[in-house]
Amino acid sequence: MQTAELVERLLAGERRALARVLTRVEDGSAQHLREAVRLLHPHTGGAQLIGITGSPGVGKSTLTNGLLAEWRRRGRSIAVLAVDPSSPFSGGALLGDRVRMQDHVLDDGVFIRSMANRGHLGGLSWATPQALLVLDAAGFDIVVVETVGVGQAEIEVASAADTTIVTLAPGMGDAIQAAKAGILEIADVFCVNKADRDGVDRTVRELRDMQHLGHPEWLAPICRTVASRDEGVAELIDAVDGHRAWLRESGRLAERRLQRARTQLREIAVGEVRRRFTTFDDGQLVDHLAAEVAERELDPYTAADRLLERFDR
Repeated sequence: MQTAELVERLLAGERRALARVLTRVEDGSAQHLREAVRLLHPHTGGAQLIGITGSPGVGKSTLTNGLLAEWRRRGRSIAVLAVDPSSPFSGGALLGDRVRMQDHVLDDGVFIRSMANRGHLGGLSWATPQALLVLDAAGFDIVVVETVGVGQAEIEVASAADTTIVTLAPGMGDAIQAAKAGILEIADVFCVNKADRDGVDRTVRELRDMQHLGHPEWLAPICRTVASRDEGVAELIDAVDGHRAWLRESGRLAERRLQRARTQLREIAVGEVRRRFTTFDDGQLVDHLAAEVAERELDPYTAADRLLERFDR
């Protein structure tokens, strides 16, 4: 089926077409990706984009499951993009997150999709921005991206979301690790999950002591949840909605989306330049210059300049 026909069916609300467009975005050709984005982009901008990140074991998927139930009670439609670890054999998503969200599998107001990160260090798949665009265009009120975990380099979710929820748990040293990794700076809302455990007060206190490391104009609220019992989930959603209202009133929502567009534009351009370099002259010039660098006949910067000179002709 042609991409244009799939897009038309997606915009009409057909879920099978949505799933097929997402598959083409993740695994298809550059031509399919370009056409899908071109046709869908005018229909985006209506969804509330929410990122959920945190260390493995803090209960992100259980929390997301609870958020889905509460959002549905409030009459909102939700799409979840769960970025899973890749299978070392197939490269596909291991589907762990989707397995834990089976409570909503028959709900027409919920769409859940797992996507492999394919070893990408940022925690997000390279195709995540395009997949979020597809889900936004599909007309969901809320689009959630849940990442595979958080670490020194895994904070890309903040650039993809309007509101970022950083999830922590007591007794895991998460607050200190978050400070070391720079994660506190991306948090719009903190969620201390598993708040029935010992050490929750200490974790909250550590977060309060470090709140000033975040956005200077927005003090990220700290919410306590026990997601397995749906405790505190409604209050967490209220905090997320509060941040959304602040973004709109302060003009920061438009600024964030402009910055997101800048980032996406740069990444697409850099990716295209990289692709052209790898196919230019069948790689012969690169191999020739690399050999001269390896033999110390040419320094790397001069070699790069010569490559660029040929590329610009």
